[in-house]
Amino acid sequence: MFDVIAFDADDTLWHNESHYQQAQADFAALLADFISPDELPDRLYQTEMKNLALYGYGAKSFMLSMVETAVTVSHGRVGGNTVQQIIELGRQMLAHPVELLEHVPQTVAALAKSHRLMVITKGDLLDQESKLARSGIAHHFAHVEVVSHKNAAVYANLLQKYAIAPQRFLMVGNSLPSDVLPVTEIGGQGVHIPYHVTWQHEHAAGHPAAQNGYFELEHIGQLPDLLARLAGN
Repeated sequence: MFDVIAFDADDTLWHNESHYQQAQADFAALLADFISPDELPDRLYQTEMKNLALYGYGAKSFMLSMVETAVTVSHGRVGGNTVQQIIELGRQMLAHPVELLEHVPQTVAALAKSHRLMVITKGDLLDQESKLARSGIAHHFAHVEVVSHKNAAVYANLLQKYAIAPQRFLMVGNSLPSDVLPVTEIGGQGVHIPYHVTWQHEHAAGHPAAQNGYFELEHIGQLPDLLARLAGN
């Protein structure tokens, strides 16, 4: 039924958002003299959204937004030592070991025997390439695309680039607005696998699967069975 199956990377193939949450907790501790830990996440999120068009996604942009937020909430009083500690939080995120999600190694290996696999993900190019190289599963993927945005036009261009018919394309990811809905918009199909922690920017409300032509699974290990059922229809 599908010639190509594409996967998002962060929180679909490996853990990512939980590392950001730990960094935010450490960040809050560093700024406890300037702002309540309950107020800081909103201030940081506002800074991230303001910077998104300039910095894009990823640990490096997150680190820059943390530094800017620290300067803002402290009214310029944050010390150089604290700024250095914030930078170190970003370094730790970039160097963090890649932790594959449960069922990923065996599922990807099995699907690679019968389908052409791709990674389509947002983020910093160097960071994402590094994580994939360290993941132990890079050899299963025929193509890797790191993009600035995920919308219908971006997916349409990628499908044209690789000569993939939309109806033969399946995208698997943890984000409805980034990984699933834009693909269904251009005639492809998607599989939504919610992650227990999802960045606020990636939430989408009011999109029941039955009305949008995609499927929802509890974990990636259920994907081969779904494909088998679809092939039998």
